Amino acid sequence: MFSHGFVNPIVSRRPNSSRRLFLKQAAGAGALAFASGGWAGEAGRKWRVAVIGHTGRGDFGHGLETPWRRSAEAEIVGVADAGRDGEAKAQKRFSGTRFFTDYRRMLDDVKPDVVLITPRHADQHRAMTEAAVEAGAKGIYLEKPLCRTLGEADAMRAACAARGVAAAVAHRNRYHPALPVVQRLVAEGAIGRLLEIRGRGKEDNRGPGTDLWVLGSHVLNVALCFTGRPVACTGSLLASGRPATKADLQEGGDAVGKVAGDALHVRFDTATNVPIFFDSRKGTGVPSAGFGLQLIGTEGVIDLRMDETPLAQHIAGNPFRPVKEPRAWTPITSGGLGQADPIPDVARLVSSHELAARDLLAAIRERRAPLCSIDDARTLVELTMATFESHRRGGSRVELPFTGTGNPLELL
Repeated sequence: MFSHGFVNPIVSRRPNSSRRLFLKQAAGAGALAFASGGWAGEAGRKWRVAVIGHTGRGDFGHGLETPWRRSAEAEIVGVADAGRDGEAKAQKRFSGTRFFTDYRRMLDDVKPDVVLITPRHADQHRAMTEAAVEAGAKGIYLEKPLCRTLGEADAMRAACAARGVAAAVAHRNRYHPALPVVQRLVAEGAIGRLLEIRGRGKEDNRGPGTDLWVLGSHVLNVALCFTGRPVACTGSLLASGRPATKADLQEGGDAVGKVAGDALHVRFDTATNVPIFFDSRKGTGVPSAGFGLQLIGTEGVIDLRMDETPLAQHIAGNPFRPVKEPRAWTPITSGGLGQADPIPDVARLVSSHELAARDLLAAIRERRAPLCSIDDARTLVELTMATFESHRRGGSRVELPFTGTGNPLELL
């Protein structure tokens, strides 16, 4: 089984200026190398790619197939869609590609190297993953959220581990080449000592449970790059200001299972004593803000916005000490703090899943875990289940790892 650990804990000492310059330059060079990685197939042949979608049941996700269609080193050899009018829509999207209504038959017929599991509906991901593994796939790229429960996540992880399949999940901001730059800036003390991380979802009308599953998974996946492993969770779901009850249960969006309430508040304690907070209130989101997180330190703040360019911004100064003069935000790019981005099309490379695709192929060749692996995605499922379990226990502390196999809200 591939191993994939968390980033080293943040250090608080501040390096001298020469070390800071070195770190900034190294970060920029690393980002350039990452963005220019190759697609080369094995022994000069193209990578054989199969796409599973489902019109009306999560469709084809957020364009996971885009980089594979564009690459001269990859060939989409089959597409499956069991939905109504699926063939017409699939042929429009994948002109000339062999079409199947049954993804299992497609996998048996085309024998792909890589399988893209694109439906947004999480209730289909386990069966599709297991079928891809059984068909001999070397790599899998899955739409998020990974699945609905830890029981499903463990079955998917075990299937991939048994055959040595590299499985990556489409948390595309995790592949952003500016993220390692932010990690280095925090490690070198750009915001002093990291005190806490605060994140929010889109806070639209889908409600906080779905927001945690669908958007919070992006936010928490990035937040965990700056802390040690989560060790405990305390959370609550509210409905009109009171604790949500069984009567408030409803089906969440993207087939994630039961959710409840119109507000969610959760705290995750971590091994480095840097807590992560995630909050969501139904219908309060602002399109130009939210869906991101802030790294709050003793000497500054770094703000990260999911799917935005630039990914991050830095503001110097103690956030708890008012000053007369306005403080300016400075962009953080793959080139460094306040630097022009040396990757002119970085936004496209991230949003189109191209960097994720390149990393998956490198992971297959190097027999390592992808940058955002199935283990990482399982952790996000665990944190969601622990949040619901804490609420079920009246908001009490839940120690991690959490091992319940089902959705705790169904036990309210």
